[in-house]
Amino acid sequence: MTIYRSINALAESTIGLYKTELVRPHGPWHTLGDLELATLGWVHWFNEVRLHSSLGYLPPVEFEDDYYRHLNPRDHPVPGEPSLH
Repeated sequence: MTIYRSINALAESTIGLYKTELVRPHGPWHTLGDLELATLGWVHWFNEVRLHSSLGYLPPVEFEDDYYRHLNPRDHPVPGEPSLH
């Protein structure tokens, strides 16, 4: 049961960031399509561009690429490509 609480807390935290950083400051939204396109941009920024202090001010995708490159130097994902890890 505790793992579900942790997952729920993480989801609520991410949703809170999404609302604080995108939805409220840039609204009101004229159409659902406008919000959907803005959401796609925010998710891309959140996962691949933002600098994260606990990751040494690296974007999450770069940190993940470095992690797997050091884990197995001969078989690592191409930077920016989705990984199956």
